[in-house]
Amino acid sequence: MSINVPVGVIGAGSFGTAIANLIAINRDVLIYSRKQDVVDAINLDHRRFEVEISQRVKATTDLEEISSRCQLIFPIVPSTNFRRMMQNLGPLLRPDHFLIHGTKGFDIKGLDENEAELNGLTRKNVSTMSEVITQESPVLRVGCLSGPNLAKEILEGQPTATLIASRFEEVIKAGKEVLSSRHFHVFGSHDILGAELAGALKNVIALGSGILKGKGLGKNIQAMLITRGLTEMIYFGAAMGTDTKAFFGTAGIGDLIATATSKNSRNFTFGFRLGQGEDKEQIEGSMPELAEGVKTLRVTRHLARHYKLRVPITEMLYRIVFEKYNIDKAIEFLMEYPYDVDVDFL
Repeated sequence: MSINVPVGVIGAGSFGTAIANLIAINRDVLIYSRKQDVVDAINLDHRRFEVEISQRVKATTDLEEISSRCQLIFPIVPSTNFRRMMQNLGPLLRPDHFLIHGTKGFDIKGLDENEAELNGLTRKNVSTMSEVITQESPVLRVGCLSGPNLAKEILEGQPTATLIASRFEEVIKAGKEVLSSRHFHVFGSHDILGAELAGALKNVIALGSGILKGKGLGKNIQAMLITRGLTEMIYFGAAMGTDTKAFFGTAGIGDLIATATSKNSRNFTFGFRLGQGEDKEQIEGSMPELAEGVKTLRVTRHLARHYKLRVPITEMLYRIVFEKYNIDKAIEFLMEYPYDVDVDFL
């Protein structure tokens, strides 16, 4: 892949901006935003989220400019908007494009997101973002960028690692070439479904961890929730067709620990505010960016019923977030839940 061709990033939120700044260490970057004021802030002031943006990053409101000038593109937009974005971008793409998405969530196809419809949710209604890309475009060489990727820390230049998963070795190689630096190590994996499921499911557990912290509880119960939460993630992964190993690496335990323990995590912060007594609508109305775990929780709760999974943390979190169930009662239920053994998935 030519070093003279810019790399595209779609989405100028905190994570998209962080990835653009990382890529700019190695390549020129063209980043897309629908908002002219964001484009002007990047192109004229070279600042975003109170952080200096590299001079190698140029912004545009034109998707066609991204598709025509860039062969490697990183779509990083919320899951709620991802399919619509791909429906706009897809007709502009060619089979030789590489797309590596950085969106950690699910797309629901064929159903409205209301309770009556979701009660019939099955795997055929749920798409990962890589599946959305292939459904809405001629692109075949698709990858996934998965954590631990707290955007604020990346924007500050703190060291971390990430995982690029793809069935295609050339996609992993291209991602490593443009992202690797002395502060950013890139692992590769061919289990793209595992990486996508781990990245989406850990956000639900981060909500729960934040709730415990918001209630003023300590590390012991937080560790218990994270450990049992990982078990539930593995149950979902097995039901949806991926290998257990996907949850024990960078995109699994690594991303889970970061997201479920940091105030820089939107999902942890959402849960923390719930634990402090705010309600869902109040929090959503005041957060600048979406907490993906809220939508993922709704999807996974209904998938659990479809697969007949025993996932009490998922069920209690669903009741807390969507049914205003008493948090203290939920904690009491989980403390008394009759887990058979500690580790039952190896």
